[in-house]
Amino acid sequence: MKVLIADDEPIARLVLRELLEEFPQVKILGEAADGMEAAVQIHQLEPELIFLDLQMPGMDGFRLAQSLNTGKLPLVIFVTAYDRHAHEAFDTGAVDYLLKPVRKERLAAALDKARAQFAGVTGVRRSTPPAPPRKIVGRLGGHLHMLETADVIAFQAEDETVEIVTASQRYLADYPLKDLEERLRGGHFRRIHRKTIINTDHIRQISPLSSKRWLLHMSNGMQVVVSKRMAGAIRDETHW
Repeated sequence: MKVLIADDEPIARLVLRELLEEFPQVKILGEAADGMEAAVQIHQLEPELIFLDLQMPGMDGFRLAQSLNTGKLPLVIFVTAYDRHAHEAFDTGAVDYLLKPVRKERLAAALDKARAQFAGVTGVRRSTPPAPPRKIVGRLGGHLHMLETADVIAFQAEDETVEIVTASQRYLADYPLKDLEERLRGGHFRRIHRKTIINTDHIRQISPLSSKRWLLHMSNGMQVVVSKRMAGAIRDETHW
């Protein structure tokens, strides 16, 4: 099972890593020192299980867990020095809740729970397409921002750079358009050009430019040109 450790205390990460290394079925993909870093590593490394500290700077464990797709990977095991949040932790769909210092036998029991749940989740994924992510990570001025996909109007590429367009700001994306198109499949995003993906929920007007080209007016005033065929397909899909 592929694992990510997220804890702002270096010693706590080291102790947990050493314990996990005693389980041959566990492969540790990486470590994160805060919630935002963990969100990026989840996006990039695609772990199957996260050991997640509740109290971290920037984004705490609860907020990060709630941003994940319930019933999909990765699974979450909370690790904390306090037991007062146990009920809330299980409400997020967490596999288990471990108290520091973590004991090996208690960790083994949590891993058994995760393996059983993992088998059920992967069984669903074989027959059901994965839901699009609820959050997109955008970079701006050295900071990472967790963006709601519903707030994203478009993705635009220029050479090797991909920008995430929202109503108020543009952010840098970590993935090329091809990868974003695949990750967002099944949602409201459509590739309309080799350099552009749009969110069809933000279309406000479709205007003919010529017999072969149409102009889409987006909610932020942005305008993009599409072929008549693609504009017609979007119109049919959105029931205009």
